[in-house]
Amino acid sequence: MKLSIAVAALFAASGAEAFAPSSRHVVSTSIDKATKGGVLVRRRGPMYMSTTEAPATANGESVTTNGASSASEGSDGNNNPYLQRRPRPEYIPGRIPDSNYVRIFDTTLRDGEQSPGATLTSSEKLEIARNLAKLGVDVIEAGFPIASPDDFNAVKQIADTVGNEVYDDGYVPVICGLSRANEKDITVAWDAIKNAVRPRIHTFIATSKIHMDNKLKKTPDEVVDIAVNAVRFAKSLGCDDIEFSPEDAGRSDPDFLYRVLGAAIEAGATTLNIPDTTGWNMPWEFGDVIKKLRDNVPGAENVIFSTHCHNDLGLATANSLAGALNGARQLECTINGIGERAGNASLEEIVMSLALKGREKFDNNALYTGINPVHITSTSKMVAEYTGMKCQPHKAIVGANAFQHESGIHQDGMIKNKSTYEIMTPESIGLMRGESQSGAGIVLGKHSGRNAVSTRLRELGYDLDADKLNAVFARFKEVAEKKKGGLEDEDLEALVLDQAGNINDLWDVTGLQVATGMSGIPTATVTMMGPDGVQRYVASTGTGPVDAVYKAIDQIMGVSVELEDYSMQSVNEGIEALATTRVVIIPKVGGPNDSQSTHAQSGITNDRKFTGLGSDTDIVVASARAYVSALNKLLTFTLRRKQQQTEEGEDGGDDGEDLEPQLVGRTPVGVCDGEIC
Repeated sequence: MKLSIAVAALFAASGAEAFAPSSRHVVSTSIDKATKGGVLVRRRGPMYMSTTEAPATANGESVTTNGASSASEGSDGNNNPYLQRRPRPEYIPGRIPDSNYVRIFDTTLRDGEQSPGATLTSSEKLEIARNLAKLGVDVIEAGFPIASPDDFNAVKQIADTVGNEVYDDGYVPVICGLSRANEKDITVAWDAIKNAVRPRIHTFIATSKIHMDNKLKKTPDEVVDIAVNAVRFAKSLGCDDIEFSPEDAGRSDPDFLYRVLGAAIEAGATTLNIPDTTGWNMPWEFGDVIKKLRDNVPGAENVIFSTHCHNDLGLATANSLAGALNGARQLECTINGIGERAGNASLEEIVMSLALKGREKFDNNALYTGINPVHITSTSKMVAEYTGMKCQPHKAIVGANAFQHESGIHQDGMIKNKSTYEIMTPESIGLMRGESQSGAGIVLGKHSGRNAVSTRLRELGYDLDADKLNAVFARFKEVAEKKKGGLEDEDLEALVLDQAGNINDLWDVTGLQVATGMSGIPTATVTMMGPDGVQRYVASTGTGPVDAVYKAIDQIMGVSVELEDYSMQSVNEGIEALATTRVVIIPKVGGPNDSQSTHAQSGITNDRKFTGLGSDTDIVVASARAYVSALNKLLTFTLRRKQQQTEEGEDGGDDGEDLEPQLVGRTPVGVCDGEIC
């Protein structure tokens, strides 16, 4: 017993060992023995081992420590070494008690959402934020509150909920709001985040010559004054956690950076974020920038230096790690590396690099994070589904091929010893291979039950709540009735993707029939159930069956949009393969659902884009489901905006104009090509 307890303590002290395949069998066996009496604490989501291991007594009963009740053997996660989250130092703005600890700042919900076509709804942002908290990120940049009322409300909702959900180990994420360096932006940002346990204002202004001359039209002296005033104003509001970023620092004059950053520190900044905004720097260049700033900025010892690296040359992760090597102790990143242009540094790449190499390859520093990587896979898939931005198959850590082996030589090596070709286990990032990948998996067909489907989904990295599981299972039954030979893993994932945005649908397609051919006019009859519970049907013609279906849907739902992008792909091979359709729509300017958003940095107002996904063995049905999914997102956004306008009108003494959004369609119960049937 003493030996197994000692091994457990060693595992807790060196979290990186859990990720190495060479440690797989030894560590898991020892931990299984040592943690039968381990203290387990209930948090949001799965059950985790606490950071304090309790030894088992002679009769096998566990000992309770720190007032936490213990769990009996067999509880969820009780014997799973991958659910261990190592402790983190106390959170103090501007200082980290352990100089080896690296804070992870996630900006998926802000910079990531600035990716073209990656618009997220408020509910989707909240779900992603909750998963980021499960991961254990230190800071969640929830958005750019001034951009729109919807963005403000999304940030506020995250601050009020996720920002107040304190885990049993004392962890609660910092909730950060971005603002330009002016009082209006900063005030709105503070109003959105101030109810969080740990709120942070992140303000920025460009400091490179090309930005100051061409974009800002400001002199260096004016830029310094603006930066100082912004930080001082944020502090005057009561915010004691202020991050300042000199935009395009990677191309800025070093002496000017020393000056503006020193002034920001004196004004009250606690974190200095150094962005390589255009991805211009090489790793050795960017590392040198961080080193020189720490050596030359007055007051540098009183703040945390941070990195924010873009991937224009494919070096965002490398530059971030070079920053850590030279003293940066906060790394900004996004799930799947999404973001402006070529994206940002990838959270999963940074976290796993530090987990595997942080103890040995960063000079004399044993760098580590507080991330619980077992939630990487589920978070990655959630972000990909909600944004509509799929990962490339060979994407490091989370790509579909990251743990796949096709070469015969590689397969032979994997059979003999998995560490021959894998430097980490898929289980360490929450990807359970399951027996199917070794040729002995369950065939999911029309006779499969809910438990079989749920188990396979968990093995694939999807931890769905009851409502989502019910929706996926219902669709599974529909498809399994049509598809011979059972559903493959890809089919099941497509159904999850299909249902990701459909839990709170306003409209649903309940019937669809098309007639098309070389000699006739394509015609579609569509039946839909609206939010008022009334079924409506319309017959319409078009240039093809999908066009006819879309025109019928437009008439029923009373929308006016432009289809910007339409794509379809087969999930797998064969005549009965499932088809997945992705559409991107833009509301027509001046139409009933006109929607606009403001870019976080440029201030340019653009039309919002909404993405929809649909899957079915029938390509026309898949197309209809994708289109309705996108329209439901648009109408949900419109509903929130109209409600906000109504509330603002009531506060300002509005004359009572009806601002109720059109959600129940503008057509009669039956319409055929615009005429009442």
